[in-house]
Order: sequence, then C-alpha cells, then structure tokens
Amino acid sequence: MSNIYMRSAQPADLDQIMTIIDQAKALLKSDGSSQWQDGHPNRATLTEDIAQHHCWVLIVNGQLAGTATLIVGEEPTYQEIQAGNWADTQHPYATFHRIALSADFRGERLSDYFFSNLISQAYQQGVRHLRIDTHEQNQRMQHIVGIFGYQYRGIIYVNPTPDGKRLAYELNLD
Repeated sequence: MSNIYMRSAQPADLDQIMTIIDQAKALLKSDGSSQWQDGHPNRATLTEDIAQHHCWVLIVNGQLAGTATLIVGEEPTYQEIQAGNWADTQHPYATFHRIALSADFRGERLSDYFFSNLISQAYQQGVRHLRIDTHEQNQRMQHIVGIFGYQYRGIIYVNPTPDGKRLAYELNLD
C-alpha cells in the first residue's frame, strides 16, 4: 500500500507543480481538447494560488503526484449559468480548479484519493456545497465528477469566446 496524503502547496513546490500542469496540458491536447491550450493556467496563477493557500498537492510515497486549487467563496464565472441553474444559491460553496496529476502516476486511480481529500478539506472548512467546471471535450474530468456524485447544472463561460464554454457541476453534501 502506498503512503498517500494531501497537503497545502508551498512555494518550493512550484517547479514540480508547473511540470505537472504542463503534462496535463499535453494530455488535454492529445485528447483533442482546447482546454488549457491558451497558456493558462500559468506560473503567475499558481504562484498566487500558493500565496493565497488555495493550492494543494497530492503526495504519494514522498513524491509530488498532483495539484489542485480549492477556493472557498464566490467564483465570478459562476454568477451567470445558462441552460440550467445551481441547485443551491443560498449557502457558501467551494470550487475546485486546476486539477492535474503527474504523468508518472497515470492509471493509478489517484484522482479518487485526491477528490476525496479535497472534498474532506472543504467539509472541514464548513463548506457543504461544491462546484466545478470543465471543457466539454474533457471526458476524464466528466467521468470523475460523475463518480463523486456531482450533478450537471448547465453552462458557464470562463471567457466570452466560444472556447470559454464550460460544463458546470455541483455537489451538495448533507
């Protein structure tokens, strides 16, 4: 059994995080997705995530195996949702962004561990409502959010271009 845990990212992790982000960009591109092909997320974004204590890393046997951003609070791109609606608009929510796993650990089902830990971290912070979005061509992420019980809610836009269209999902815990 592997030693697997999640911890807050530190500035010293940034180079490894960027390597993982670049590997994820390449994977998305090979899948035919335009998600993350515009230069984002970039080093400045991840530096800010770390400084704000929003960035988390997954550690497997002492190696950095994944990265994700967990933000508790309003997500500006979620204020307008099309072709659907949020189930809960009354309570605070957390959003997962910039989730990526190292190519060295692909196929080991680490997304299950990571999502479970991220959900637990949000829950520990008192948040019972979670949101996430992904590109319509990102079948991997759509599969993962389905496993964890997220419900499709509609379409949001991360930017006003057609490529900014994202599928929006929500998970409401009791």
